[in-house]
Amino acid sequence: MRVLSVLESASRVDGGIFEAELALQKQLVQVSGVEVDVVALRDEFTDADAPRWLPLKPKVGEVMGPRGFGFSLGLGEAMSSSVDVGYCAALWKYPAWAFLDWQKRTRKPAVVAPHGSLDAWALQNSKWKKRIAAAIFKDRQLRNATCFRALCSAEADSIRAYGLKQRIEIVPNGVELAEKLTTEDTESTEGKKRLLFLGRIHPKKGLVGALRAWADIQNPKSKIQNSKQWQFVIAGWDQGGHEGELRALCGELGLKVCSFQGSVFSREEADVVFHGPAFGEEKEALLRSAAAFILPSLSEGLPMSVLEAWAYGLPVVMTPECNLPEGFASQAALEIRNGGMGNWSWEGLRSLLDMSDSDRIEMGQRGRRLVEEKFTWPKVAAQMHELFQQLLAK
Repeated sequence: MRVLSVLESASRVDGGIFEAELALQKQLVQVSGVEVDVVALRDEFTDADAPRWLPLKPKVGEVMGPRGFGFSLGLGEAMSSSVDVGYCAALWKYPAWAFLDWQKRTRKPAVVAPHGSLDAWALQNSKWKKRIAAAIFKDRQLRNATCFRALCSAEADSIRAYGLKQRIEIVPNGVELAEKLTTEDTESTEGKKRLLFLGRIHPKKGLVGALRAWADIQNPKSKIQNSKQWQFVIAGWDQGGHEGELRALCGELGLKVCSFQGSVFSREEADVVFHGPAFGEEKEALLRSAAAFILPSLSEGLPMSVLEAWAYGLPVVMTPECNLPEGFASQAALEIRNGGMGNWSWEGLRSLLDMSDSDRIEMGQRGRRLVEEKFTWPKVAAQMHELFQQLLAK
């Protein structure tokens, strides 16, 4: 079986989607008899991240004109007609258009993976641009798909709500389990425990509300007795200048901030640390040094960051929009909720900080067991392989 996998980017530029697709495609080629052709757009990190794809060697097209559209003259030529099945994790840029052309040309089975892009919040973001894309090529691509890959049941509902009638197969993201988990490895910052956010710094991640809640928690009048023992670490790449907005908000709220770019406050005394992007060993060190993880997101497909946190045995606080109800059901996560109009419920976060160290450790271990049962890459790749086989049989 030979699979064509079309992505918008084959590098870290695509954030969690890149990490998820990198792991999935590499795991698929470990299945006997499966070959994978990866096709994507070139960007500033393509060459740096190329070694991570080995033994795969993605074919990348040079972008011509505005990067926001991602037109690439050679992208379609890189999509072979001799593959057996197509898989597309690109929706709003030119690679999706090129994949649509490939579908018409080859009449091969085609699976489309929206990765949360058809959720209500995502459709409202940059709405006019997406309406143009939908009119030109997106709706035709979606109507021509043989099957959709949904990451969770909530995403399957969003696909149906968009008016699509084809088969939907729920195949979640996966994660690699950390090999070594000991409390002795946990670093400390002058005795402070770290609450970690790791991901794209974007308004949809809900960090404005999280910082406001953090200011309340850090207030000397807070009922959380050990609040000053905690530090909020925000790690990730800035998108659209949102980090600057968050830093300004910290100033308004009276939160002490430090970063690797220099700061008035030392890292030890800071309430909030802006760490910057973290990859590879640096990201692993951050996860090992954390005492808990937070994702206050307004919209997600199925967040890799939460799965990674559980894989490292971290307790999690997150919103229902993270689409991991298994975490709440298994008591591996506590809920924070956006009630709209700026009305958030942060009781889950307060409960986490009030817990004993042993209770938090046990909560994180429940998350690790959940990942072992359902979210490892070999299990996810086996599901995708079975789906491809079924489509080819028909």
